Amino acid sequence: MLRDETIRRVVKFRDDRNWRQFHTPKDLALSLSLEAAELLEVFQWSGTDLECREKQGRIREELADVLSYCILMADICGFDLDEIINEKVTRNEAKYPVEKAWGNAAKYTELT
Repeated sequence: MLRDETIRRVVKFRDDRNWRQFHTPKDLALSLSLEAAELLEVFQWSGTDLECREKQGRIREELADVLSYCILMADICGFDLDEIINEKVTRNEAKYPVEKAWGNAAKYTELT
């Protein structure tokens, strides 16, 4: 569970270095995408080990980068993380009702 103190620590880290001036939504979105690609890279050529058990440390590090950029993007845009995530889950609950989506990987437009 992401705690408020963790969010504040990520923001403080940025602010203590006077980096907010560089954190435009565009640049944060770019950085977020790059970090997500680095997370994906961990799984490249993983063969049958789809969980990459020997790369858990790298997965943790890259996931932390992705989450940090998400926190910073929400901060710059003035979004409350709990609010936007809960709003999205509510929309997804409507698009993917349990009785139609259970065990089904189809997109909501293809659920019958």
